[in-house]
Amino acid sequence: MIDVHHLRYAWPGTGHDCLAIDQLVVPAGASLFLHGPSGGGKSTLLGLLAGVLLPREGSVSLLGTPWSSLSGARRDGFRADHVGYVFQQFNLLPFLSVLDNVVLPCRFSASRRARACEDKGSAQAAAEELLREVNLERGLWMRPAARLSVGQQQRVAAARALIGRPEVVIADEPTSALDEPLRNAFMDLLLTECRVAGSALVFVSHDERLATRFDRRLSLADLNHAAAPAEPA
Repeated sequence: MIDVHHLRYAWPGTGHDCLAIDQLVVPAGASLFLHGPSGGGKSTLLGLLAGVLLPREGSVSLLGTPWSSLSGARRDGFRADHVGYVFQQFNLLPFLSVLDNVVLPCRFSASRRARACEDKGSAQAAAEELLREVNLERGLWMRPAARLSVGQQQRVAAARALIGRPEVVIADEPTSALDEPLRNAFMDLLLTECRVAGSALVFVSHDERLATRFDRRLSLADLNHAAAPAEPA
């Protein structure tokens, strides 16, 4: 599902590689827990896996398609079709309602919309079911995302990533703002949804207690051969 070979990445203007990864393979349906210190390059690697960034050398492929072989517009469309992404800063549209934010991937991707409709009859019904499963009160569904708490926004971002059964789910610190009961319920939902859909899951977190729930655990420090700092100052 995800195939990385001889990846080299340098932030523009630095002149030094901050990520040097010889190989990383994540099969369909597999779950990977990735950990490491702040500034170690975890978010940068996720951006490369999702085609938001492109490597200086080497290849990053999704479903057998190298991201570098696609134009910017085609990368955006391919990502919308195949990747659900929980961003560290959530990236919700603040003026849209909670429900509209969750449905958004189905507006950009016909394949995600078709899968959501196949599952629940409509994209809206699929979004409502996910919001119930992340324990977001129905009274908040029509509220603009900007008026939610951080923890509530995090759950909306997760529901948006899961709608339409994307083949790959990438989650960047998705439980950082959740208390223990919500975190446990969230992990149950995320892992179950990915397992049922056969989605590959790449999950970044500082909370190493969660690692036991995943098929595989990796430290980015062990994976990365670059000597330069991985995140820009």
